[in-house]
Amino acid sequence: MEKDSRPVYQKENSFFEIRHKEKSTLTDTLTRIASIRQRDDLIGGISVAHQQIFNQVCKDLLDLDMLEKPSRFSLSPNIVDEIATYSDFDLPRYLVHRYRYEIYPQLKILDEYPPYLQIEPSSVCNFRCVFCFETDPTFTDKSNGFMGQMKLDLFKYIIDQAEGNVEFLSLASRGEPMICKDIVPMLEYTQGKFLNLKLNTNASLLDEEKCHAILAGGVKTIVFSADAAEEPLYSKFRINGKLSVILENIELFQKIRQTEYPSLPVITRVSGVKFSDEQDLDSMQKVWGGLVDQVAFVQYNPWENVYSQPANGLDKACSDLWRRMFVWWDGKANPCDVDYKSTLSQGSIQEFNLSELWQSSCYKDLRVDHINSKRESRKPCSACTVV
Repeated sequence: MEKDSRPVYQKENSFFEIRHKEKSTLTDTLTRIASIRQRDDLIGGISVAHQQIFNQVCKDLLDLDMLEKPSRFSLSPNIVDEIATYSDFDLPRYLVHRYRYEIYPQLKILDEYPPYLQIEPSSVCNFRCVFCFETDPTFTDKSNGFMGQMKLDLFKYIIDQAEGNVEFLSLASRGEPMICKDIVPMLEYTQGKFLNLKLNTNASLLDEEKCHAILAGGVKTIVFSADAAEEPLYSKFRINGKLSVILENIELFQKIRQTEYPSLPVITRVSGVKFSDEQDLDSMQKVWGGLVDQVAFVQYNPWENVYSQPANGLDKACSDLWRRMFVWWDGKANPCDVDYKSTLSQGSIQEFNLSELWQSSCYKDLRVDHINSKRESRKPCSACTVV
């Protein structure tokens, strides 16, 4: 089969460009890690298995003879910024799970739990962004069963399973999480339970209560989705959105953060999809740079029409099969959100626990097909560009 001309989408490095308000230096970070490496009182706080991973992290980062290692662990600028927000006590644990997130997919290592768990409070969205599968009427038609909001009891059930087993989580997927009527108690329930909890929102529904819930809860990284800093370009991409409302809401968030949570170790980011040459990061930085810690574009992934695309001939295995698992609002587990209609669903959290789903036979069969260059036998993998 002839290869597709579309570029592959590197999931582990999806940033098109990112700018940081206050950059931590890699040199200082490595010096800090080298110091922690010598501290038995800090390393002793993690399991023996995780101590072995931490030792490998240190070898990859600090030992010169590891420079030519193909799967060598490294620190990107945004990860260096993240590391600066962790105490010395938490840093070994963070690096262990970061290693699992980045290196396990390269080496096709599978352990008991996914390195990353993505939980969907709502599949419903109030926007119809031009690059999103919410533009697919067969998905948003309520009669087809894809639309809904997660119940609080189900959310707690998932969080209880994840706590102590999964450290990297996102609250977002196919829809806008702030639409979920239980989002405030959901956020409250995550407090202090995870090393890195990320929340993605279009910021259109932010109010004072939700801002406090985010900042007082367990969220470590808040991503405000915006693809432009001026009208009419913003509304051209984010249909139903209004830039003035988004700007006002993020200003409110920043005011509450500065006045009531000034020492909170949280990272805020405005991130857009790089969809057109009309977008530029300079204008984004000018408007959003004073309100958040980071401004970024991520690569465009053409997932909004993946079911109608022909097979593209890509035969490299998808890294997400070893990196993350999604749980939709109704408890259904799925290996990715490119498959937004759940044709690859691995079962339900209401039937199996997280570990059972992650290690299920159907998940194993899917991974085997990808390893053996048989993506074309799976839909929508055959038309997807994610590796």
